[in-house]
Amino acid sequence: MTSTDDALRSPHSWTLALPAISAWACALALLGAPAALGAAVSLTAALSALAIALCTRGTPTPRRTKPSPLHAWPPVTNHLTALWTWIHAQPMKTVRADVRSLRLWRNTLIAVLGCSAAASAAVAFRVHAVTTSPVTALATRGATVTADIELTDDPRIRPSRAAFMRDSIVVEATTLTIQTGTVRQAVRAPIVIFASGSVWRTLLPSQQLHVTGRLAPSDPGNLTAAILLVRGPPRILTGPSRLQAVAGELRAGLRTASDVLPPDQRGLLPGLVVGDVSRMDPHVTADLKEAGLSHLNAVSGANLAIVAGAALALSRLAGLPLAARAVIAAIAMLAFAVVARPSPSVLRALLMGLTAAIALGTGRAKDGVAALSCSVLLLIMFDPELARSYGFALSVCATAGILLLAPRWRDRLAVRLPRWAAEAIAVPAAAQAAVTPVLVLMSGQLTLVAVPANLLAGPAVAPATLLGFAAALIAPFWTSAAQLVVRPAGYAVGWIILVAQHAVQMPFATAPWPGGLAGLAMLAVAVAIAVPILRRASWRWIVATLTVAALIGVLAVGPVVSSWPAARWLMVACDVGQGDGLVVSAGPGRAVVVDTGPDPVVMDRCLRDLDVTEIPLLILTHPHADHIGGLAGAVRGRRVGTILVSPRHPPTQRDLTPSGTDNAAIQPLPLASATQGQATDKTSTRPTNTRPALTTPGGTLTPSNNSDTSDSTLSTPGISTGLPAISPALSGLSPALSESGLASPRDGVKVQAALGGAVSWQVAVPGARWVFGPSEVTVLAPDGSDPADDGPGEGSVLNNSSVVVMVRWRAGTALLSGDIETEAQAELLQKAAPRADILKVPHHGSARQDPAFLAAVGARAALISVGADNDYGHPAPVTLGALQRFGATVYRTDLSGDLAVVDQDGHLAVIARGKR
Repeated sequence: MTSTDDALRSPHSWTLALPAISAWACALALLGAPAALGAAVSLTAALSALAIALCTRGTPTPRRTKPSPLHAWPPVTNHLTALWTWIHAQPMKTVRADVRSLRLWRNTLIAVLGCSAAASAAVAFRVHAVTTSPVTALATRGATVTADIELTDDPRIRPSRAAFMRDSIVVEATTLTIQTGTVRQAVRAPIVIFASGSVWRTLLPSQQLHVTGRLAPSDPGNLTAAILLVRGPPRILTGPSRLQAVAGELRAGLRTASDVLPPDQRGLLPGLVVGDVSRMDPHVTADLKEAGLSHLNAVSGANLAIVAGAALALSRLAGLPLAARAVIAAIAMLAFAVVARPSPSVLRALLMGLTAAIALGTGRAKDGVAALSCSVLLLIMFDPELARSYGFALSVCATAGILLLAPRWRDRLAVRLPRWAAEAIAVPAAAQAAVTPVLVLMSGQLTLVAVPANLLAGPAVAPATLLGFAAALIAPFWTSAAQLVVRPAGYAVGWIILVAQHAVQMPFATAPWPGGLAGLAMLAVAVAIAVPILRRASWRWIVATLTVAALIGVLAVGPVVSSWPAARWLMVACDVGQGDGLVVSAGPGRAVVVDTGPDPVVMDRCLRDLDVTEIPLLILTHPHADHIGGLAGAVRGRRVGTILVSPRHPPTQRDLTPSGTDNAAIQPLPLASATQGQATDKTSTRPTNTRPALTTPGGTLTPSNNSDTSDSTLSTPGISTGLPAISPALSGLSPALSESGLASPRDGVKVQAALGGAVSWQVAVPGARWVFGPSEVTVLAPDGSDPADDGPGEGSVLNNSSVVVMVRWRAGTALLSGDIETEAQAELLQKAAPRADILKVPHHGSARQDPAFLAAVGARAALISVGADNDYGHPAPVTLGALQRFGATVYRTDLSGDLAVVDQDGHLAVIARGKR
């Protein structure tokens, strides 16, 4: 029997657990409350603890002859006196047991009240310090200040939600001095810095800077005095401390060594080993989250335990005594915490590890529950803001599940399974069960594949951590050797990525569940019903049979009756948020993509849901982030033919490069021009001189006047389109772009690597025409000439340069108008009469619409791709009113999710998927 098992059976394990829980609850409730309320709660709890201690100071012994001193307190202790009298009336053996139990719970109650008082006092003190700080007063006035600050964390990239803005930098800091006008004062207060510029990316904690900016109030409920919006670059006053400089060198060394790995692995390995997520692929992050493996995309307590275990093993091989081993393990854990940065999970694991090291060095028994409770208690006292941290809650709950549930589940499984298999299943299952309530509060979903995913990915964590940390230690001195060590670590993290990718593709990998307190209450009811049922063997067999039957039904029948993608779909407006992402059917597994939205993960998921694996034509209407930001997601794992861009304002290297990247020379993409009047069929990318007839949904397209029917679009290294294609030997991009790599503005994922082959970049020409499967795509605008009026600002100029295409099917037509505004709409009316059954409303339904254009299109349905609660007021009420006056039914992605245009008995219809 292990010490953990003993702890579970001993009520003394809860002597610290209950005080820790009460301190956590007090801090959670009082954060954001006035400091006076926290002080009042602290005083009340302290006086209550003192009263109980005084009232019960004469705790009875098993001797009946000793009188109880409680008679001296008749007004206060009538109930306690009656209890004492009852105890004296019991047999001597029972008295001893009752007295021990009473002493234990008396001490526990006093500890609960005392720790609640201490936590409340800590919160009250911190709230008072923040609310009375001069920085807070200046922030309420929005004052512009010059400040000397000290960084307390690594700078993080904050993706911009606006289409025209670059990503910003967020970093936590402490003020040293504040100057407003001629008044300069020394004041220490926690602040959050919002800034921009590449210089911030290289800064390290403990560095002191001189900055100028405007103060703004922080969000209520946290312990930050203000937000500082920095203007211009900072002036560096000091370098990092020696400890932080060494940690920075190790982190940078691991990043450098990881450059030999593929992009997804080189991002995950530093994140798993030292918590450096600066190069994390957002697709990998999303897959890990959906698969219940999100604890692996950043350093956690498991990594610290692995490092400590390795240190203990090495010291034992060296023959060191027990106390020396404990000291070495403690030093290893402290060093790892500095390098990996003290995140909530690392802090929790560090305190637990130090507690275990002390127990190991002194030869005392280890009590996991007591160590966890002590860690929680100390951390809440030290940093009360952790009480509202989901990361801290997930770490504590997972550890508690492993300590409390895993041993019992392991013992029960060991009856039918080998002990190692029982433990391998019990540990992830217990951790997932314990964190499920927190996940329901956070995201409102249940991750059904989490246990098998953790079971498969778990064995790769230890080798990845140990090899990665070894590479980090070697890299500053010998980069080549570190790269050799990193390669097997890459295989380990590659396995984790592979498990996550396959897990999220499983049917019902995640199950929707109400979020918040309502969802938590429903989960409690479900557990209360399930536990009594599963405790009976006969019922377990029934439940298992029904579960297997349901699983077979889902796997066998689900794909047949699935409502998405909609049957006979012709086009889908993906719910990409504030942006455009349109998918036009080009046959089974193929699609023409028009814009890719702002988020590569969302765009990739939409294409994955539609089973799109090939994109023969990808149109980027204009270079705004809400239309091209998701390019990396669109091309991820898919073969791509031609990428079509606007002739007026094609995207440059800067548009397709992560913000903050320093480029000595920003060059335009090497572009070829599409030839006017040509058409391409679904079996050949060579031009035809006559327009091919459109196919029926079930028919086959017969090419006209085309002797070459070989499908060379995506199967050859070079793309044959019958048009002048630019395909440099390396990757289909210009040499300059091949050196720096293309990447989406948001995530830093290399588009060049995602494309993986030659791609033809071409400029759109009015009249250029392609036919793919059931869809014919024709470019209507713009031409390469300078317009007479291109709009009132840079944003409008780019919007009016949007590529406008008409899509024709046997059942009807759709006009995809990018973001053109009134000027371009009027210009289009002068050159063509673009009537269509479906209109993709320009510019997300903004107010800058030409009523004559909307009337001329005469659409029966209007699709508006727009983000919920966006800051632009899209769609504008005046636009919605005009569309309704002209007889169009409006469909919005912010209200209805993905929108599918389908062929319904020879007519076009719109089907909404619904918000997910």
